[in-house]
Amino acid sequence: IWQILAIYMVLAANLSEQQALKQACPSCYASQLCNCSSMGLDFIPPGLTAKMTVLNLAHNRIKRIQSQDLKQAVNLRALLLQSNKISSIDEDSFQPLAKLELLDLSNNSLAHLSPLWFGCLFSLQHLHLQGNSYRDLGQNSPFSSLRNLSSLHLGNPWFSVIRQGNFEGIELLHKLWIDGSNLSQYEQGSLKSIKEINHMIINIRDSNIFSEIVRDLLHSVSWLEVTEIKLPLEKKSLVQNSIRPFRIQKLTFKEAFFTDQTISQAIVLLKEITSLKELEAVNCVLEGKGRWNTKEIARSGQSFVETVTIIKLMIQNFHLFFDLKGMESQINKLKRLTIASSNVFMVPCNLARHFSSLLYLDFHDNLLVNKRLNETICKGSWPSLQTLNLSQNSLKSLEQTAKCTSRLPKLNNLDISQNNFGEIPDVCEWPENLKYLNLSSTQIPKVTTCIPPTLEVLDVSANNLKEFELQLPFLKELYLTGNQLKTLPGAAPIPNLVALSVRRNKLNGFSKEAFEGAQVGTVHLSLMECHRSLVVLLICVLVFLVILLLVAIGYKYHMVWYLRMTWAWLQAKRKPKRAPPKDVCYDAFVSYSENDSDWVENTMVRELEQACPPFRLCLHKRDFVPGKWIVDNIIDSIEKSHKTLFVLSEHFVQSEWCKYELDFSHFRLFDENNDAAILILLEPIQSNVIPKRFCKLRKIMNTKTYLEWPAGEEQQQMFWENLKGALKS
Repeated sequence: IWQILAIYMVLAANLSEQQALKQACPSCYASQLCNCSSMGLDFIPPGLTAKMTVLNLAHNRIKRIQSQDLKQAVNLRALLLQSNKISSIDEDSFQPLAKLELLDLSNNSLAHLSPLWFGCLFSLQHLHLQGNSYRDLGQNSPFSSLRNLSSLHLGNPWFSVIRQGNFEGIELLHKLWIDGSNLSQYEQGSLKSIKEINHMIINIRDSNIFSEIVRDLLHSVSWLEVTEIKLPLEKKSLVQNSIRPFRIQKLTFKEAFFTDQTISQAIVLLKEITSLKELEAVNCVLEGKGRWNTKEIARSGQSFVETVTIIKLMIQNFHLFFDLKGMESQINKLKRLTIASSNVFMVPCNLARHFSSLLYLDFHDNLLVNKRLNETICKGSWPSLQTLNLSQNSLKSLEQTAKCTSRLPKLNNLDISQNNFGEIPDVCEWPENLKYLNLSSTQIPKVTTCIPPTLEVLDVSANNLKEFELQLPFLKELYLTGNQLKTLPGAAPIPNLVALSVRRNKLNGFSKEAFEGAQVGTVHLSLMECHRSLVVLLICVLVFLVILLLVAIGYKYHMVWYLRMTWAWLQAKRKPKRAPPKDVCYDAFVSYSENDSDWVENTMVRELEQACPPFRLCLHKRDFVPGKWIVDNIIDSIEKSHKTLFVLSEHFVQSEWCKYELDFSHFRLFDENNDAAILILLEPIQSNVIPKRFCKLRKIMNTKTYLEWPAGEEQQQMFWENLKGALKS
């Protein structure tokens, strides 16, 4: 018996926990993916089971994680607890989660990190701890048991100390993100224990600490991304006695601040990192006019950087920026250069001629005009250039643009899209080997023989083209999306075409002559273009189904009734709210169900109309005007009566016309906050019998005194006296 009782109690407890879980977070019940985010929870709901693999409790108000909270969730792969108020975690809270791969504790209130939390998380790959309130990582490493960790996010505005040994146990990371905006102490060698980091992002402002970190990362990081740093760098060498080869290949500055002096110093120091191949600056600010220390830069030797990317560089008074004379020796090994969204309006010809190895140049979204382009691409400039992007500039002449680019002997890829050319000449001069040309969104009204015949790829999308009749024997890809074409381009003039895009045009059909026997491999057409009749039929069927659905919904929720009532109410609203006293002919209009007519006509009418003095009652059977719309009869009778008397019963609330009469009295009587309505309760009515749309009747019955028809004769006499008094008031 005791065993049975114990089993019963366990089952009851489990059932109770499951019910609690279902109540706290309905999506978790019997589900692998449990989403309880943004539900205002201040605790981890009980009843979590081994079925769950993902538990999302983000954006709640949880303050503590206790030992028993996750005890049954042994198969969790992801646990999301970010943006709560967690300040306390029991040491063995995560012990059952040996299969956990993602743990997000970011943006909470953790004042310290304990190694015991992560001791049993042998499968953990992604750990997010940023945005808490801890100031350091402790004296030792909290991550020593996380052998499979791939990405680690940590730090916060109060994070100030990194110590040696803090990262012991971690050998390889795909991504390391550190918010060290207020980092004030870094013990040399702290990050050296990590053997390999593919991508490290650090938010740091102290340039001296940045230098120390770089020295520790020379042999481990492939890509280092630094945000919010304010140079100057210290003049001390970044590599010191470090042994080559180094591993760092890419360095990115985001939202950094440079001056002419500090950028000169940075160029000199970064040359020491011989493995560095790519430099990137995004959303940075340069305060200066280009007065760089070019002599010191030149003395420091050749740069090993091959790719430079500058996006959204802010230079105050950029039009006063110097021509960087003296930098010629530093750019002749550069292979890829991007300067986008940075107000570039020209490159001096002499400087351009020294980009002798440059293969790729991207000047998109700048301020280049044709006059300045003529100097930027002067004779002998950019001798090795193969790809040029001049999109989103202020070029106006296609003929002049083509002539400038013809000075680039090796150019084969040109993007001049999103320039407002407007016109296209009949003849243009282009580079001899041009293979790819992008003229999309350039407002050209037609295509002419200005288009070079050497092209293999041509994009003239988003223009105003009405036809395409060019002889392009080598063309393989043609993009005509978003034009005004009514017919396909002929197949004969472009015999080697492999890909054709004609979306968003005005094509009505295709003919065999358009293809002239050429085999079409893959065609990507919209459903409307391929099966117009079928699409029209489907639309008609869909419209019919929508109408049918609306009719069904209207029937279920009495929409027709509401429309009829609204129309009647609008008519009633045009009339005066009260009839003039001379037009009031009745003491009361009586609203009742036909099923209650025996009591009304044989009992109440006899008692009131034979009283002394007699009361004048308006009854629909007797006093409605024949041939008049019944709704108008109801409205007029209510307006011409001093009172409206409702005989309430279960029959009443089920009667359609009683509903109308009651609703009109809502509009005309109850909304005026007067006592024109008298309620007689002929029999008890359950509140659930009253239709929901008569919310005012429910309210009136709860707040307004009504007369209840009694069973005894003595009480009936008192009832009549009270009713007569109410009619006279």
